[in-house]
Amino acid sequence: MRAVVMYAPGDLRVEEVAKPVPGPDEVLLRVAACGVCGSDVPRMLTKGAHRMPIVCGHEFSGHIVGIGDRVEGFADGELVSVAPLIPCRVCDQCVTGNASRCRDYDYFGSRRDGAYAEYVAVPRGNLLKTPAGIDPRAAAMADPASIALHAIWKAPVAEGKGLMGRTGGVIGCGPIGLFAIQWMRLMGASAVVAVDVSEQKLEQARQAGATHVFLSHGPRPDVPPCDLIVEAAGHPSTANLAVRLAGPGGHVVFIGIPTQDVGLEIATFNHMLRQEISLHGSWNSFGAPFPGAQWTTTLEKLGSGDLKWEFMITHEPGLDALPGIMGKFRERNEFLSKVMVRP
Repeated sequence: MRAVVMYAPGDLRVEEVAKPVPGPDEVLLRVAACGVCGSDVPRMLTKGAHRMPIVCGHEFSGHIVGIGDRVEGFADGELVSVAPLIPCRVCDQCVTGNASRCRDYDYFGSRRDGAYAEYVAVPRGNLLKTPAGIDPRAAAMADPASIALHAIWKAPVAEGKGLMGRTGGVIGCGPIGLFAIQWMRLMGASAVVAVDVSEQKLEQARQAGATHVFLSHGPRPDVPPCDLIVEAAGHPSTANLAVRLAGPGGHVVFIGIPTQDVGLEIATFNHMLRQEISLHGSWNSFGAPFPGAQWTTTLEKLGSGDLKWEFMITHEPGLDALPGIMGKFRERNEFLSKVMVRP
């Protein structure tokens, strides 16, 4: 089969490699769509993966073309979505339902070969059935949408009546942030403040349902204080901004991955103290039973059309074009939102 193999950061080669053979508890998928995650960009350009050479790509869907002897409940030709983390299922975090914090996990695209390829073998426990008629690209968007929902559910303010009549905030309007805006509106938020460095991403935030938008490096207009903020940018300045946007008793959930130390300025820290702001960390997207209601709820809403996704896609390359697309991420001279690879 053909695949994009990373030998080192920036060394990406489209090659013929052996097609995987599914084990007795696995299925073989023909990859239908695989999204480029924000984490793929540094992984493939600068940082590298847990092991190399490797095939990256973890946001994917595919059609079943081979079924292991011990797999039941799935059929040839069926479209499935895939949860990319393979938990150990025996550590203290897994047995308490916290697979996102698994101490001995495997992961598609960073620890084992992923889906920038024509085929991939997937364990039975990582397969999710998809709603009838769903677009394979939507099924491949379940990962970023589930990450956003997992983050929102970290804040107690999202429980009970949800966000009915409350104000949400999202800093960083990549696909995860755009899904966070939609989740907040679906949960009843009357307003959502969106912040980014890009006017084009702010326009997408408006399409997602944001009611107030502004550039992080520009003047800050009057916006309502936020009851729940998702920080999805991972920069020291946006971490401070997230806390300062929170209203009395507000909650800030951090999912952006920083590349430098993050410190709170004294004015930010004093605001957190005086307004009794709660700070939360959120990692990945999984609940119990694995992969959790985050994933099943997401697929339901993608299938019903309540979660919009197609407006985020700006590029749909084949495998041959992926190395060049990664170069565009490095050059930053072209607007890229969700890149959806179609092997």
